[in-house]
Amino acid sequence: MASFDTASPHRIAVLGAPIDLGASVRGTLMGPAALRTAGLVPVLESLGLEVTDYGDVGIADVAELRDEPPASAKHYRQIQRWSRVLARRSYELAQTGAIPVFLGGDHSLSMGSVNGVARHCRDIGRELFVLWLDAHADYNTPETTITANMHGMSAAFLCGEPGLDGLLGDEPRVGLSSAQLELFGIRSVDKAEKDLLRLRRVSIVDMRAIDEFGVGVLMRRILDKVRARNGLLHVSFDVDFLDPEVAPGVGTTVPGGATYREAHLIMELLHDSGLVCSVDIVELNPFLDDRGKTARVAVELIGSLFGQQIIDRPTPTNAIVPDP
Repeated sequence: MASFDTASPHRIAVLGAPIDLGASVRGTLMGPAALRTAGLVPVLESLGLEVTDYGDVGIADVAELRDEPPASAKHYRQIQRWSRVLARRSYELAQTGAIPVFLGGDHSLSMGSVNGVARHCRDIGRELFVLWLDAHADYNTPETTITANMHGMSAAFLCGEPGLDGLLGDEPRVGLSSAQLELFGIRSVDKAEKDLLRLRRVSIVDMRAIDEFGVGVLMRRILDKVRARNGLLHVSFDVDFLDPEVAPGVGTTVPGGATYREAHLIMELLHDSGLVCSVDIVELNPFLDDRGKTARVAVELIGSLFGQQIIDRPTPTNAIVPDP
């Protein structure tokens, strides 16, 4: 069986998931096309990576199940179909040894993409940790949600919270423990959601912590934790993690997000770690963007995640800057 080669990630598998039913604002179904138009594949190929673009997954041939839909989960039937096909395709792509990069689409796609990758990690005896770069915790359930939008339930579903138990049908559901989820950049959490996060003791790095300690220190703590457990890392990158001035093309903007340089440093540290085995890029809404600005920024950040550098020679950490 093939396995992830994170020490030398020469092969990338790109798959689009044009879904926007999980969000309150339509338009993220155009996200995969916008990321491709902004040059995602050429940027990755310029780094010496072998990239296979599998196009966009669809649900036209996926049958509906007959389980009882939750009362507070909008568009449950359609998202159930998306989740099932993505769980299967992500598992198949992970088995090839390539690093899957899923182009969204709203964040509900992670209920399928992460599950499939986690299933493969279980097969090869590795723990999967999930770095959730997002303004929101996405840890609501049908019981706690205010909006009933399913993109706000994706992290909770992945950690085995009840309420969406039949979502994947016959596809194996691989529940993560709350210790395997790392919420980073959070600045908007509902009250009932906050109570549940505290009960589960989910690790949260909010923007105050980033302001106080900086992304370098906080990211290294996460990477050290994953490395100590011989784990692998899925990066679920919601573009509303970024400050709206940097990334206006999202339907759920929250002021006070990560800066351009903070985001690049995070991606550079992730690349240096050699732990990343899969990636989501979600919630890009070209309909709300400013002449493709958000799509271009997202592509630049994914470039940093896969090794693009500002200069050819990295600055030594113990470098002494000479006097002028």
